[in-house]
Amino acid sequence: MMFSIHILERGCMFRSVINSQRRLSLNFDKLFPKQYTVDGNSDFLTSFVPAYLKKGLIIYDVGGGKNPYLTKEKKDLLSCLVVGLDIDKKGLNSAPEGSYDKIICADITKYSGNCNADIVICQALLEHVKDIKKAVLSIYSILKPGGVALVFVPSKNSVFARLNILIPQKIKKRILYAIYPKSKGEKGFVAFYDQCTPFHMRKLCKDNDFSIIAERFYYKSSYFSFFFPAYFVWRLWVILFHFFVKEQAAETFSMALYKKVPKDII
Repeated sequence: MMFSIHILERGCMFRSVINSQRRLSLNFDKLFPKQYTVDGNSDFLTSFVPAYLKKGLIIYDVGGGKNPYLTKEKKDLLSCLVVGLDIDKKGLNSAPEGSYDKIICADITKYSGNCNADIVICQALLEHVKDIKKAVLSIYSILKPGGVALVFVPSKNSVFARLNILIPQKIKKRILYAIYPKSKGEKGFVAFYDQCTPFHMRKLCKDNDFSIIAERFYYKSSYFSFFFPAYFVWRLWVILFHFFVKEQAAETFSMALYKKVPKDII
């Protein structure tokens, strides 16, 4: 009993230290211009995607699994048909009831679509596929001409991505879940970051007849906020890196990819 109490006390102390470090990191962020403090994931969800939503669309949520972008209430309000496409069937079946009108269990690098989607939403998936070119081709096959793919991508150029690649998966998951216990089952999946940079995404789009109609680049992440000295060094590195390579230094980025309408049907 005493041993359990001791473990609990140590756990509470550990959480308290991490929370204090996060507060320091958050306060430090207030010193930076706005472009360095926008959270990419949040911006994608609350600002980037909504700009393209309207009533009556056919939407494919690729990689959403048990966490679809649209709730049933929002889906019904927009009178949209939402298809969930994910490699994890259990995840698809675990999504809130009514979120998807149809589910497709498939590997995005091997799937061939029917060119019927108005919108494809793909959030933080592409870094987990071994061949991003095949994934982009698959997304292209899902969209109808004039359709738009909205993608959010963690960049391979970021420090956390480099560490993610180098650290063994088992060790990485232990560290992640110890620091961010709420991320268990949500993060920690194997990541490859194949061509996951703004430069390579632009090239892939050009090679596959997509035109990029919107881009946003983000220079903030919370991976090092649990330890302020590391966060401080990382922040300075991002600014220096950005000075030399511009948007290639982005931690994450969002893009809207437009599937061109063939000239013979315009």
